[in-house]
Amino acid sequence: MSDALRDNPYTRELAHFVSTLQLSDVPQEVLSRIKLLMLDSLGCALYGAHLPWSRILRKTLGALDTSQGAQVWGTSERLSLPHAALVNGTLVQGFELDDVHRQGVLHVGAVVLPALLGVAETRRNLTGKEFLASAVAGYEVGPRVGICMGPEHIAQGWHSGATVGVFSAAAGAARGLGLDPERTVHALGVAGTQAAGLMAAQYGSMVKRMHAGRSSQSGLYGALLAENGFTGIEAVLESEYGGFCTTFSRSTDRFNFAELVAGLGTTWQTMGVALKFYSCVGSNHTTLDAVRNLQAKHPFGAQEVDHIMVSGSQVTMDHVGWPYKPEGLTSAQLNLPYCVATFLLENNCFVDQFTQELVADPARMALAEKVHVEHDEHITSLGSKFRHMVRVSVTLKDGTVLKDTVEYPRGSERNFASEADVVKKFERLAAESLPKDQIERLRDSVLNVESLSDAAQIVDLMRVAQ
Repeated sequence: MSDALRDNPYTRELAHFVSTLQLSDVPQEVLSRIKLLMLDSLGCALYGAHLPWSRILRKTLGALDTSQGAQVWGTSERLSLPHAALVNGTLVQGFELDDVHRQGVLHVGAVVLPALLGVAETRRNLTGKEFLASAVAGYEVGPRVGICMGPEHIAQGWHSGATVGVFSAAAGAARGLGLDPERTVHALGVAGTQAAGLMAAQYGSMVKRMHAGRSSQSGLYGALLAENGFTGIEAVLESEYGGFCTTFSRSTDRFNFAELVAGLGTTWQTMGVALKFYSCVGSNHTTLDAVRNLQAKHPFGAQEVDHIMVSGSQVTMDHVGWPYKPEGLTSAQLNLPYCVATFLLENNCFVDQFTQELVADPARMALAEKVHVEHDEHITSLGSKFRHMVRVSVTLKDGTVLKDTVEYPRGSERNFASEADVVKKFERLAAESLPKDQIERLRDSVLNVESLSDAAQIVDLMRVAQ
């Protein structure tokens, strides 16, 4: 192979970081944060286990796959390890409840944990400390690829949570398998060529829920194949022709290779992962917080609203600002006008506010028509760190105009939740699948994961007795 085809300094540096990372290298605040992030993701999965699309996926794969290699979380069912990763990633992303790295535009736990916990479960040789180091490796890599690509990646129609996610999944699984730097390069190279995901899935389809699971599965395949000597694209990120960055960007000035390794090992992207306290896409949360803030200062109800104007980035416009049509729960949870209407009518926007029966609710649809989203060039110019920033103006029927600007929502990296709030959300969601005593043991195991002799105990605690 020519030197040009192997010119992979960034992929190689990421691989070296992943394979050599030790728990002692990671600051305590990062370890404390990632345990809360993982707990949140597992709660999301346990809530998602019995949703309609999850049941269809479980039934379909169960009919095709009679092996018993790995647990489907929140159920008594087992599938092959790759199929379990596909399902479990889908469960985490199943109801727009899971984490998001806003700058990297990636749901991290949904891609890292199914692959890594699958490795822990099937190998039974991963201590809690090794699992924790492996999780950090996964949480660090994917967001860096997302930051490198910039907001244009999702703006041109790629579902970045799926495309970028393969690198997080491969990194976590590779570290869990103990791969050396060379094999980790190939794990990333096998994962990267499987990257896929189209944002048109947001318009009502169930398949968006599956994107994270497919991404986790692809990363897992990358690590498992590389372990056995299978080779991938060595310059998967850098290649001028057919590399990830050039292929998934319109032009070479739309991505920045330096971001892949900027501050690697000193600036921790795990601290940039945000949690959700609304059951809808992260792009909507700043607007919902703005409405909440305005109501706290000047109480008003849905019946008093004349119209609402939301000014945001181009990504906000494209991702969530489209006119609402009742095409299913996915579109309802992603559409900004519908979510604002839901919040005004229900005083919340969590799991109980989204049901199939309410997708075409006349009251919500009428109120959604009063919510308009416009592009603010200044916000777009601020870059990916501010892609969710919004300026909200609420005009009431009596002529009163209320305004608020929100840069970062509740639960964000700049406004992170307390441990008590994260635990409360986890326990509420996990109760959909598990009894109280099992939930408590799972909670304690995750929050004290470094003390586990076998990290697979976490998976065991997500099994439902037959």
